[in-house]
Amino acid sequence: MKVINRYIAREVLKGSLVAALVLVTLVNFFTFSDELRALGKGQYSLAHIFEYLALLTPRNLYELIPSAALLGTMFTVGAMGNNRELIAMRAAGVSLYRIVWSVLRAGLVLVVIAIFIGEVIAPKAEQLAIELKATAQYQQVASWSHYGFWVRDGDTFVNIRQIVHKNELGGISIYEMDQNQQMRLARHAEKAVYADGQWRLEQIHESLFESEQVTAQTRPSMSWHSIIDPDLMNIALVNPNNLSIYELVKYIQFLQENDQKSNRFELAFWSRIINPLVTLVMLLIATPFVLNVQRSVSVGQRIITGVVIGLSFILFERIFGHLGLVYDLPPWFAAAFPSVLFFVIALLAIRRLN
Repeated sequence: MKVINRYIAREVLKGSLVAALVLVTLVNFFTFSDELRALGKGQYSLAHIFEYLALLTPRNLYELIPSAALLGTMFTVGAMGNNRELIAMRAAGVSLYRIVWSVLRAGLVLVVIAIFIGEVIAPKAEQLAIELKATAQYQQVASWSHYGFWVRDGDTFVNIRQIVHKNELGGISIYEMDQNQQMRLARHAEKAVYADGQWRLEQIHESLFESEQVTAQTRPSMSWHSIIDPDLMNIALVNPNNLSIYELVKYIQFLQENDQKSNRFELAFWSRIINPLVTLVMLLIATPFVLNVQRSVSVGQRIITGVVIGLSFILFERIFGHLGLVYDLPPWFAAAFPSVLFFVIALLAIRRLN
């Protein structure tokens, strides 16, 4: 019995990994085609595009693992059905639930892989990808840290503590250096707004460092001539999909402490908690389908069916998530309901098949 369990789990795992490789390759191909449009913008070269794709691959893999599990199960278990292996297993006394459990064992391995990629590798890699692309295109050295967003503009260093959106900034500190890399001017503005092709600073405090004295003054507003492009701010705009569970918890606490709406980030948090279980749901959905089909069903038919099921789930999950935000549903409910619904459908199908 253990041999059969390991055999089924191994084949499902192999099929899922192959399907994941194919899906990631397709996604990267389409992303590559899109990135070619930006080729030559600033210093954005073909080497940058390949590096950008490599950094995005962990995120794509994390998101595609449930779909890969669905397709991989339909391939491998379906092939076992075509080869009469499942009939032989049932004749040897292997129950339907034992076969389902063997499939789920492979799913547990995929869940562990998905959690590791989604929480450890993907967030940092995707942030590096965004920084790489923006820095290459706008020829500005930019990075994000706990102390805000830093940008280098020639001999000027800019620190931005708050990004309301890409055309409005808060807490801007500007440090200008002379030819000897000594501080020449330090300027702080409470706010910066981009309009009519230029930035405008408001509520300014500045200090001018001369050889023997420091001169301080304040201004209500002034124009800020900087080559910093508003699109560069996309590096620092907080995207809930790019944060790990721990980072989501910390950011939700920050928003709540400052009386800001956190529904979107709470939904992302619960979706991140639920997402590994989606892989198991996909396996449960695929198993009764392939066990109930006739041997004449081709691989192409299984691919189409798997794609339809996967797309249906993804569309329903995203639509219901947006409806949850619009109608202010509890984030945990908006994130969990699609998976629970498909889980119940899969259990009913398995029970009926048995």
